[in-house]
Amino acid sequence: MFQAFLKQVQLFAQLNDEQIEMISAVCQKKSFRGGTVLFQQNEPGNTFYIVFSGSVKIFTSHNGDEKVLSMFKSGDSFGELSLIDGRPRSASAQTLEDCSLITLTVTHFMDILKSNFEINLCIMRELCQRLRDTNQHVNDLTFLDARTRILKNLIMLANKHGVREGNLIKIRVALNYDELSQMSNVQKPILMQVLRDLQEKQILVPTSTELRLDLTKLR
Repeated sequence: MFQAFLKQVQLFAQLNDEQIEMISAVCQKKSFRGGTVLFQQNEPGNTFYIVFSGSVKIFTSHNGDEKVLSMFKSGDSFGELSLIDGRPRSASAQTLEDCSLITLTVTHFMDILKSNFEINLCIMRELCQRLRDTNQHVNDLTFLDARTRILKNLIMLANKHGVREGNLIKIRVALNYDELSQMSNVQKPILMQVLRDLQEKQILVPTSTELRLDLTKLR
């Protein structure tokens, strides 16, 4: 049922058709409305998720303050950490728009890990990349000013979620300005000032559905 899609998921890219079919047989596809909290920080984890369509934000919260850590779109996976180590969720997950997600229960997920070294290797690589991303984020907070962090975050979103047309990158992002400021770890007024400056220089052109980044004017 999901074989064609699962083959495009980076986590399963090295698997053969038989392995993909085995995984597909234990997956479920579920629909969620925008704004649905999939799981909360510190609660037990029992489900692994793959984004089929739509987008999901991963965030932490403390004393009412929210910090967006990342955003996942079609083909991205999340939720494996607490299934592997048995500890509570390290962050919360919420849909940013109407989504279709492919889910695996912890039992099926662990069965797959036991029988497929390739998936274990892919997950280890994914966790290593996220650790590197965390280390880089700490470095950015230590050494980069607010404007540079915002620019770097926009470029990161463009690289991961953008569609390039010549020198123009179109970024469809369901995050609002509050969430964008959280990802860059800056206050919203600072974000808005930087975005206005980029608009005045025609580096960034926002529309109702996307951000357009002009690479020729970014240099």
